Amino acid sequence: MLKVMFADDEELVRSGLRAMVTPAPDIEVVGEAADGRTAVEAARRFHPDVALLDIRMRTPDDGIRALRAMQGLPEPPKVAMLTTFDIDEYVSLALRFGANGFLLKDIEPAVLVRAIRDLARGGAVLDPSVAARMVNARRDEQRAAAPAREMLSSLSEREREVVTLIGQGLSNAEIGGRLHLSEATVKGYVSAVLSKIGAGNRVQAALLAYRGGLVS
Repeated sequence: MLKVMFADDEELVRSGLRAMVTPAPDIEVVGEAADGRTAVEAARRFHPDVALLDIRMRTPDDGIRALRAMQGLPEPPKVAMLTTFDIDEYVSLALRFGANGFLLKDIEPAVLVRAIRDLARGGAVLDPSVAARMVNARRDEQRAAAPAREMLSSLSEREREVVTLIGQGLSNAEIGGRLHLSEATVKGYVSAVLSKIGAGNRVQAALLAYRGGLVS
């Protein structure tokens, strides 16, 4: 029996996913979550084979942070990101952080069940429309490399360290531990970095770190 869990901040979406997979005789829904933190706790408790995570829950990077945390579990599940947002920067970061696939929420039930089985077998799943955007996003990233490096050069050495760790998916607390700074001090650095590079959130800062070569 394949064990699967869902994480989405909308109850309607979770119930829809549950309804789509429940008829499958070889799949058992073992957990649900409304945010990234609870999703990680559920994965640690129930040891699902597959986790389907909404890439944007309580905060824009909530799903990505949950993905990264799950990769550190003793028995990490195969993870596919679910979203209605066709935003390439989130797709790119999710795949960089170890996602095994990316599916749109309007997926057909039969396709979703097949994707779960493929993931459990170690396969990767990628919605065709997302795959096409990934190609375009890769081209955009290559064109954006030089401007990204120039923008990052305006940061202080400490700010560059902070944005590098953001790019690695670390939280403020984790950055503080790495750099021996208080969480409040890190929060100040993060705010300054986002302001200097014109980023609206941490995901955009992380993408800039990748484009500028701070994170491989």
